[in-house]
Order: sequence, then structure tokens, then C-alpha cells
Amino acid sequence: MDPVRVEIDHETKEAIKEALEDMEKPVEINVFIGPNCKYCEETIKIARTLEELAPSKNGRKLIKVSIYDKEKDADMFKKQGVERIPTLTLLDGVIRYTGTPSGEEIRGLVETIIRISQEDSGLDDTTVKKLREITEPVHVEVIVTPQCPYCPYAALLTNMFAYEVWRIGRKNFIADTVEAYENPDIADKYNVMSVPAIAINGVLAFVGVPYEEDFIQRIIDVVKYKKKVGPEIISESATGL
Repeated sequence: MDPVRVEIDHETKEAIKEALEDMEKPVEINVFIGPNCKYCEETIKIARTLEELAPSKNGRKLIKVSIYDKEKDADMFKKQGVERIPTLTLLDGVIRYTGTPSGEEIRGLVETIIRISQEDSGLDDTTVKKLREITEPVHVEVIVTPQCPYCPYAALLTNMFAYEVWRIGRKNFIADTVEAYENPDIADKYNVMSVPAIAINGVLAFVGVPYEEDFIQRIIDVVKYKKKVGPEIISESATGL
């Protein structure tokens, strides 16, 4: 099935531009591309649009886009743990969009950039403390589709978890927003029937958007105590943000 693509129209651009005015510090977007890539150009277009709409400080845009080609920049692919194209990353690759962050996902990406720029995750202090106590590697995959209105909330929450771990100098918490149509093998691996679906270290943990306190506790259960967890249905209205 081909992804549903949503063009960034004038009204959306104006909303993005207004939102990005809240940026305070620069943020770098990395886009990883390669040959025979159906959606690489679209991913570049999205990143460049955000760069264009970002405010400037001291004559420089607060969003900088860097493009890495699989055939020329293999070292950077390896350094940031990128295996698929297109992929968009922030913060040395700990925040990752595997597939094009189009449609509804742009909202979550914009809010992620703003919070990183402001150095404020918006997470509860208790959550931050628990995150920083986790030393084991964590890979959270948020399976999404472009037309899903709830998916950006799940992605944003996961991104902020990774950001708080990154802030203390650790890069072993990966927030990976996976576009299901472009990566059907990952969606099939977890037998995803609806989105957002969230897997923690290869274990499907949530279907829907979890509350913050439930999410961090489930991560602790999986990585610290090795508990087996099954799918959990969370109300779509439970954004946890």
C-alpha cells in the first residue's frame, strides 16, 4: 500500500512558521538518502521547508539541514546507526524518523524541534529521574502512518524520553518513529493492525498513545526486569502529554 501524502499547503506553512518562532537555540536535522529511494526527495523537501520557515538568530537560521548519501557518507550512517532510507535524525541519531515524516507526523517533528531548541522536554520530573536511572540500551519503535492524528503524540513523547537521556551524555536510548507503509516488514513483525503501535526492545507494548507514567514504567519492566509484556490497548484520547 502506498503512503498517503499530505502536501504542506500555505496555511500549514504559516502555522509551522508561527510555531517555530518559539525556538531559542539551533537544531540540526540530518537526512539520510541513497540510490533508488522513492521518498528521499520528499524527506529532503520537508526538512528544507522547516529550515526555510525557521527563525534566524545572529543572521543564521535556527534549523540547519545536512544531507548524507549512503554511497558517499557510509561513516555517518554507521555513526548514527542508520540502516534504512530515507531516515531523518536529530541529536546524533537518538531521535530518528525511519521513513518520511509527512502528513500528521510533521506536527510531532516540529514540536520535537521546538522543545529541543528550548531545552525543555515538558516531561514530569519523576519521569526524567526514572529515565536517567535506566542504563541498559533502549530502542522504542513507534509505528505510524501519515494520516494518523494520534501518532504525533506517541512520537513526541518517545522523542522527549530519548532527549532527556541524551542530555546527560548517553546515546543508548533510541526513539524511532517508523512509517508503516514505507517499512511494512517492521509493521508486519509486530502484527500491527492499528496505529500508533509502540514496541520496546522488540516487544509490542502499546497500541494507542500511552500515558507518560505508564510508558516509563513499561520501559523499566522490559529493560530492567525482563518481564514479558503483551499488547495493551490504550484509549486514543489518552495522549499522556
